[in-house]
Amino acid sequence: MAGRPFRILGVQQFAVGGLDKARLRRLWVDTLGLRVTGNYRSERENVDEDIAALGTGALACEVDLMQPLDAAKRPAVHEPPLNHVGLWVDDLPAAFAWLAARGVRFAPGGIRKGGAGHDICFIHPKGNDAFPIGGEGVLIELVQAPPEVIEAYRIIGGS
Repeated sequence: MAGRPFRILGVQQFAVGGLDKARLRRLWVDTLGLRVTGNYRSERENVDEDIAALGTGALACEVDLMQPLDAAKRPAVHEPPLNHVGLWVDDLPAAFAWLAARGVRFAPGGIRKGGAGHDICFIHPKGNDAFPIGGEGVLIELVQAPPEVIEAYRIIGGS
């Protein structure tokens, strides 16, 4: 669309969930060789996650291995197993305003700090009458790219 005041640079992360993150670690860390770079736990978000990395440097991709703190509570971070996809954005406030003005539905909470310390917001998986554009069943996280990521994508000629 003409006049878009932001760029989607690349994949920042994807998050997978299960009832037991030890089983997720067995695949992603022990078998596939990703390295664990951190942990995040939030009662409000009902999540206990290990943060793993794929690749290195500014273009590394985060892989969040999530289990619910309480499987009976919401949000249910293990349903669906592919919980969400995160995309680097070069100007998150501009993207949020521009997309909302064009009918994109965002999840409650607006722009806020995410578990990795970056500003984030989520495109809701489903549109509604007021905001008809959603993720068509996929939760999409938009993540403010730090300067080094913006520069790395500029150097490689990213989108």
